[in-house]
Amino acid sequence: MNTNKNRSNGLRRWAPWALAAVVVVGLTVWAFQPRPMQVEVASVTTGRFEQVLEEDGQLRLKQRYGIAAPTQAELLRPTLKVGDAVQAGDVVATLAPAAPQMIDTRTRMVLQQRVGSADAMRRAAAAQLLRLQTAQAQAALEAERAEKLARDQFIAPSARDQTALALRSAQQALEAGRAEVRAAEFALAEARAALAQSEPAKGVRTDGLWQLRSPVSGQVIKLHQDSAVTVQAGQALLDIGDTRAVEAVIDVLSTDVSRIATGAPVALSLGAATPPLQGHVSRIEPVAFTKVSALGIEEQRVNVIIEATAPDTTAVPGTLMGEGYRVDARITVSSHENALLVPTAALVRDADRWRVLVVEAGRTLARPVTVLDRNADMARVESGAPDSVKEGDRVVLYPGTTIQAGQRVKTRE
Repeated sequence: MNTNKNRSNGLRRWAPWALAAVVVVGLTVWAFQPRPMQVEVASVTTGRFEQVLEEDGQLRLKQRYGIAAPTQAELLRPTLKVGDAVQAGDVVATLAPAAPQMIDTRTRMVLQQRVGSADAMRRAAAAQLLRLQTAQAQAALEAERAEKLARDQFIAPSARDQTALALRSAQQALEAGRAEVRAAEFALAEARAALAQSEPAKGVRTDGLWQLRSPVSGQVIKLHQDSAVTVQAGQALLDIGDTRAVEAVIDVLSTDVSRIATGAPVALSLGAATPPLQGHVSRIEPVAFTKVSALGIEEQRVNVIIEATAPDTTAVPGTLMGEGYRVDARITVSSHENALLVPTAALVRDADRWRVLVVEAGRTLARPVTVLDRNADMARVESGAPDSVKEGDRVVLYPGTTIQAGQRVKTRE
């Protein structure tokens, strides 16, 4: 009995130690056992797949009308400002005759001598006219006297005819003299006009003004001259256009132009607070140009013209568009409906194929996929292939090299 009693006491003494050893071994095994890795997952879906090109550009008016000066004149100070609305036929600019140039001392002396010369010629023409008038009067008396003597048959008819011809010649010479006097007066007036200085206008001039009118209804886009100034023939004064009819000019890489088709849908964004505009590709210019990127790299770019639909400003208050506004464009180059979509971040390159890691029952499984097309967010993969993904599968995002097939994971959507 003592032996059994001692054995029972020994078991009681070693039992706590044995239990502690088992607990320590269990904790050690649990501590060194691989724990599930937390990963981000996303679902495989079915929907519309779009391949887009994202570039930026500027808005411009479809039709821009420039108002220019038809001749050299003085532009009166404009009353219009940029952004003012005008109707077709409204007066947008008023021109007045330009003032003559300033005259220097040498030119003034030359012009004064010309005035004196013209006045002398007028006086000489007037004196010549008086002499011709006297000669005509004398010829008239001779002709009258010869007519009386011829009636009384004191002279021959030939003598009467000679006096009549002499009278006609004197009358013609008198007319020529009068014309010379008028020409001399015009020459004197021209010389005096060249000498005359410009006189400043007093008050508002209402005569001799030339009013230029708007050819269309729209808004003032640009004022080339905002003050009274002398303008030359053909000089631009202001530009007018309709900001509701705009188009976007987007420059894209020449290597991407072949992917864009005329008529492709485009989404234009003017900013976070402005609703996007819808449009389509209306024209692709056939010439490229060199543009330096932000990284200092020379790129060959081609302008793609987008016809935009103006928003309804009554339905969306505060919507503004204008010439030169920056715009972000999303040009759709291809689209597919009911496509099987896998997030691009879930794709892993495996030699010459692609695969994804699907999470099932807390473990990852490798599934091969055939990528048909992809963009920055989604990849369009072949559906119906054996051992491939299907709609609803959850795939690991950004698996990298740390997550392998068969690994236990803890998911986070």
